Amino acid sequence: MATVIPIRVTERAQALASEVLNTGDIAIDATAGKGRDTAFLAQTVGPTGWVHSFDIQAEAIASTEKLLVASGLINRVTLHHLSHAEISTALPESHRGKISVALFNLGYLPGSDQKIITHPESTSAALQSAFNELKTGGRLICVAYTGHPGGKEESQVVEKFAELCEKSGNSVEKIGYTAHQPKPWILMVSRH
Repeated sequence: MATVIPIRVTERAQALASEVLNTGDIAIDATAGKGRDTAFLAQTVGPTGWVHSFDIQAEAIASTEKLLVASGLINRVTLHHLSHAEISTALPESHRGKISVALFNLGYLPGSDQKIITHPESTSAALQSAFNELKTGGRLICVAYTGHPGGKEESQVVEKFAELCEKSGNSVEKIGYTAHQPKPWILMVSRH
C-alpha cells in the first residue's frame, strides 16, 4: 500500500496560483510573512512580471526582502509596508485591474508574536480590494486558519466573501473546508 504524503495548504495554494500565472503577469501577495509566497510569485512571473507584496509588520517586510535579495528576485517586487486593506490605493495605475493572482495566507507571522494577527475587518476589505483588481480569468486564493484566537471569526469573513462572489457568478471553490473544524482551508475564486 502506497504512503500518501499530505500536501501543505501553502503548497496547494501555490500550485493553484501556478495554474493561471504566466511569465509577464502581475501578482499580489497580500500577506508577505516570511516571503516564501512572494518569492514563489516573483519566480513564476519571471523577469518581465511584477509582484506587489504587503505586510503591516516591519519584521515581515525585512524577512521578505532578505529572501528576495538572496534569491535574485528583488528587482521584480514592490514591498508595501502597509495593511493588505490598502491594496487598491497602493497599486500603480498601470497595474490596476491587471492582477492575475492575489494570494492570501492569513493568521500570524510564523515564529513571531502570535498576538499580531490579520483581522476580520481588514481582511474583508483586502479580499474585496484584491478581487476588484483581478483581470478576467484572474484568481484570488486565500488560505484561512481557524485554530488560533481570531481565526474562526476571520474564516467566517472569508466564507461571506465567497458567498458574495458566488452570487455574482464567479467560480468559487472551498478546498479542505469543513464547518466548525479548527483546520486550515483554501478559498479559490476565479473572476469571470
